[in-house]
Amino acid sequence: MPSTLKSFVAGAAVGGVAAYLLDSNSGARRRQELAATARRRKQDVEGAAKGAQTTAQGVVAKAQHAAGGGESAPPDDITLARKVETEIFRPADAPKGQVNVQALDGVVELRGQVDAPQVIEDLEQRTRRVTGVRDVRNLLHLPGQQPTNLGSSS
Repeated sequence: MPSTLKSFVAGAAVGGVAAYLLDSNSGARRRQELAATARRRKQDVEGAAKGAQTTAQGVVAKAQHAAGGGESAPPDDITLARKVETEIFRPADAPKGQVNVQALDGVVELRGQVDAPQVIEDLEQRTRRVTGVRDVRNLLHLPGQQPTNLGSSS
């Protein structure tokens, strides 16, 4: 194809796209649709990239775990607290918004108010079963009781 014909075809294509997108009647809608499609494609690509990154991190973690003879270092306190939250708040009826979980050197502290003594006991037992928890300070209390972590002021 001669270069003048290529230039003509390219110019015609650009003009056609411009006319399609800049049309006074439907151009705004078409531009919005094009932008929405571009955003969706961007989110698809970002999601795939994040999935690949997560998979790679998992493979690296498994390899490090295997190379270390199957033993891993204890999790840091923030990771341990999040791990405990994941475990103890898994049931649908768990008091998620009522209990604060903190960890310090593997000792997990549960604070907050719950509705029943069996909930206090259950949360403590679930916490003790989490790998990495060395001990539990259960400061949960029932409605009407003063929290055990607060002393009386004189």
